[in-house]
Amino acid sequence: MRIGIYAVGRLKSGPEKELASRYLDRFAKAGPPSGLELSRMVELPESRAGNAQTRKREEAAELLKSMPDGAMLLVLDERGKALDSEEFAALLGEHRDRGQRDLAIVIGGADGVDPDLRERAKVVLNLGRLTWPHQLVRILIAEQLYRAVTILSGHPYHRV
Repeated sequence: MRIGIYAVGRLKSGPEKELASRYLDRFAKAGPPSGLELSRMVELPESRAGNAQTRKREEAAELLKSMPDGAMLLVLDERGKALDSEEFAALLGEHRDRGQRDLAIVIGGADGVDPDLRERAKVVLNLGRLTWPHQLVRILIAEQLYRAVTILSGHPYHRV
């Protein structure tokens, strides 16, 4: 299964970008033997519209345009379900085993995710009840993708 991360906003050079890149590189190397590969990392500019609703709608349209046809949508949103790492790994493994070709993980902008985009998602997850800046969300999801591969492959990185 090809996994892409589609984010509103860009990571500037610095420690956050370096850490996210480190985990994505680990995932890219460890994933293929488990049937998971990093397909792309898409960063879209934030909308400059005058109100949050319009910004979210414009950002959602751009996100959808950048995704492959037939991609399963996984949206990160505070209203989503909380999973632990093993449940997240199982979710990825289950969709991989069902033959899902593409998975698009969406990270919204500062205003969040457009409600219509969230409704289209097969899965809506949260990363806890705290609000995270998008720079840290990228690090968290990159690390969890790597952790999921290690769980699925039985590697000792994930300890319980």
